Amino acid sequence: MKILQSIVELFKNCGYVSIGWQQYLMIFIACVLLFLGIAKKFEPLLLVGIAFGMLLTNLVASEQTADLLYHSDMWMVKNPDYVNILQNGGLIDILYIGVKTSLYPCLIFVGIGAMTDFGPMLSRPISLILGAAAQLGIYVAFLLACLTMGTGEINLAACIGIIGGADGPTAIWLTKSLAPEYLGSIAIAAYSYMALIPLIQPPIIKALTTKKERLIRMDNPKQVSKTTKIIFPIAVTIFTVLLIPSVAPLLGCLMFGNLLKECGGTERLSDTAQNALMNIVTLFLGISVGATATAANFLSVKTLLIIALGLVAFSFSTAGGVLFGKLLSWLSGGKINPMIGAAGVSAVPMAARVVHNVGREYDLDNHLLMHAMAPNVAGVIGSAVAAGLFMTLLG
Repeated sequence: MKILQSIVELFKNCGYVSIGWQQYLMIFIACVLLFLGIAKKFEPLLLVGIAFGMLLTNLVASEQTADLLYHSDMWMVKNPDYVNILQNGGLIDILYIGVKTSLYPCLIFVGIGAMTDFGPMLSRPISLILGAAAQLGIYVAFLLACLTMGTGEINLAACIGIIGGADGPTAIWLTKSLAPEYLGSIAIAAYSYMALIPLIQPPIIKALTTKKERLIRMDNPKQVSKTTKIIFPIAVTIFTVLLIPSVAPLLGCLMFGNLLKECGGTERLSDTAQNALMNIVTLFLGISVGATATAANFLSVKTLLIIALGLVAFSFSTAGGVLFGKLLSWLSGGKINPMIGAAGVSAVPMAARVVHNVGREYDLDNHLLMHAMAPNVAGVIGSAVAAGLFMTLLG
């Protein structure tokens, strides 16, 4: 009888019985995201981790989560009790500390900086304006979100808007402070649209440009001196952080990583930032962010609104960059291909590759990659500054 009773108790406590239909739906969504990351190669380095984190946290009943993995009650407060989290939290609660303290996004920006060559942008400084123009979607989506949800949700509106920057770490950095309960939804929307750049951007680019404009060949960028490349990250850090102090963690780490790449004598540190550090942080970031996408937080009308407005943000950012590129093309007498403006979103280097590939559809010998990299890296700075502005005003 005791054995039979134990079997009955085991059945009562197993996940098949203890979780509800909402969690089964989340498990299905997680499996779809895993399929997209693994089979379709949609941003697999982070999407696989995010999807598996979502899978794990929804396989466990809510009353069991505190002991095993993650529970939101510890985090949905302005000032989390980290001592309590370390003593009583689950595995992902511990990992999530790196998200909440901004450690993971900032370390990823060190790696991005170490992989970024600002030379194309410095050789054509007008690219900075193209990068700024491609942040149009951030502010359009922010205003639409405020109109749709009301000013009472202004913090969430800012987080939705930042999706338009096509910068996952920046979206996570802002959301973990302004709207932590929607971190999973924002992160999944941001990385999904980054992964879908090859599908989303080409139709917008073609709709806003003429065939003649797409065929424009640009002169090779001028060479930039090593001294200029070393001075640039230092100067940008000083100027920008003094202007918007809240951007210091993200932009400071980005420029620090770039300085490691350019200054010489720190090749080992630059290599570590680009490879080992990025890989380790990506592992922890993906699974801990995905775990926040519990059924209670994710299955809501607001999640659908986030996804819809995220697409609006990304589309307007692409359009803003292209339209400003058209203006520059006209002002320069046809010397600038307006398509490079679409690369002003900060998905480096995917957006630049998309522009390059669209250009080669019309002229196989038109190589736009290096030209598109200029507004592409400028967009990284632009989205970080936009996030810092929101943090200053709303944080």
